[in-house]
Amino acid sequence: MKSLNLYNTDEIDELAQPTETREITTDSPAMEVFTDFNEHRPLVLDATTLAVEAERLMQMAHVRLKFVVDKNNHFLGVVSLDDLNNQEIVKKTSQGFNRDELSITDFMRSRHELKAFDYAEVSRVKINDIVKALKDSGHQHCLVIDHEKHKIRGIFSASDMARKLRLPINIENRSSFAHVFKVLNQ
Repeated sequence: MKSLNLYNTDEIDELAQPTETREITTDSPAMEVFTDFNEHRPLVLDATTLAVEAERLMQMAHVRLKFVVDKNNHFLGVVSLDDLNNQEIVKKTSQGFNRDELSITDFMRSRHELKAFDYAEVSRVKINDIVKALKDSGHQHCLVIDHEKHKIRGIFSASDMARKLRLPINIENRSSFAHVFKVLNQ
């Protein structure tokens, strides 16, 4: 085993940053704002995770959506912070459920309820096409399916898109594709 030296950082005042080769605009390829699961691991929660724990973990990580998987890592659906908000939990407890026993599966949107784009199609369109297609959905995220491989290939996120396009959107508020569309057309 090799020994490593530790160095002082008191003289270092810069952070390394990735070099952005070009500015992203609405006319850029949609793939510029696509989170590809071949390059980035999807954020997942086990189906047995308690709702209150999932909400806490998502808030700590500043993540608004996670994928729900079973013990075999099979995709079951998605759960968002909006699904787990206090109002939704109160609804369940008023129906007689114990707050501390509620699981994320009590709140998730099942894969059978979800819609998605096709990877082959989105790989040929521009960001503006994605925003237009989703502006009336009211959603913050849209899944992308790779039909060839029969997998969820990735996701489009309204907040990621707004950040990469450098749109003046208040990050405290939930960014939907409709909100991105509105800001782009101002």
